[in-house]
Amino acid sequence: MAGQRVEVDGGIMEGGGQILRVSTALSCLLGLPLRVQKIRAGRSTPGLRPQHLSGLEMVRDLCDGQLEGAEIGSTEIIFTPEKIKGGIHTADTKTAGSVCLLMQVSMPCVLFAASPSELRLKGGTNAEMAPQIDYTEMVFKPIVEKFGFKFNCDIKMRGYYPKGGGEVIVRMSPVKQLNPINLTDRGSVTKIHGRAFVAGVLPFKVAKDMAAAAVRCIRKEIRDLYVNIQPVQEPKDQAFGNGNGIIIIAETSTGCLFAGSSLGKRGVNADKVGIEAAEMLLANLRHGGAVDEYLQDQLIIFMALASGVSRIKTGPVTLHTQTAIHFAEQLAKAKFTVKKSEDEEDASKDAYIIECQGIGMTNPNL
Repeated sequence: MAGQRVEVDGGIMEGGGQILRVSTALSCLLGLPLRVQKIRAGRSTPGLRPQHLSGLEMVRDLCDGQLEGAEIGSTEIIFTPEKIKGGIHTADTKTAGSVCLLMQVSMPCVLFAASPSELRLKGGTNAEMAPQIDYTEMVFKPIVEKFGFKFNCDIKMRGYYPKGGGEVIVRMSPVKQLNPINLTDRGSVTKIHGRAFVAGVLPFKVAKDMAAAAVRCIRKEIRDLYVNIQPVQEPKDQAFGNGNGIIIIAETSTGCLFAGSSLGKRGVNADKVGIEAAEMLLANLRHGGAVDEYLQDQLIIFMALASGVSRIKTGPVTLHTQTAIHFAEQLAKAKFTVKKSEDEEDASKDAYIIECQGIGMTNPNL
């Protein structure tokens, strides 16, 4: 099974944990032995952090592979994958490291397992520098399921920075292959809703203030829609530690979903958190794309694996997306093109079409 080892430079482009996630997932799927060097070389704390390490170990375990150099601070790993298996797989960052990022690395792999999988992921559910679990449930899930698979996401416990302590269980069955997607028609915004949460010792007023500030901010720009943002007090038995944050979702007539979100930090007032999320949502609605900037890069690996041509319309292509494309081309040999959108209605906007000829990965076990 082991062919020539693929060499990946972990310091180029986005230069972070994402390179590791995309390259190890593709290595696992394609049976390609992999060496990644200069891992997170330019970061303030270079090398593997706990969340990257737990993601790597999870992928190793779900394919009975071998992993060398896997320790905190390591800047080089060697991974030799074997056959992907279903069953129960556990990953625990033991920090506020994001469960959503653990999901990003493991989900493509278990789609091509021999039997159904249960991923037990522990860490932060609503953490900085990563999608919030609410985003994963409300935006990522319905869109990624268009590739022709379903997954179930059960939030057992929410966890926040710095303690973590959250737990999410993801259940999914394997597929024979993935369908290509076409997300190019944005339609018009029909609904805006969201949730503003507090957990632990934070007063409920904080949730109400975040929601109210966000609604006011959106109303300035979108006057004709009812904006429904629920303030929520997370139940004590479903949240570990203290946290606050907000996510706001816009739905369109063609089923596109966009989000803006923000997390509270010590010393930042509630209004500011709400406004930040609202402004992020509004920015994502201005560019004319059919996916928001956070979904872009998460779809690339699925487009690369799908059987046929996928097309998505985006706003400005992010560095994360360019990085994912680079490694999908290098490792999977998928073919991507990125072009400015030529639709008349996008003339004044910064919209792009990302097109991919997928490799038509088929599940050898089914």
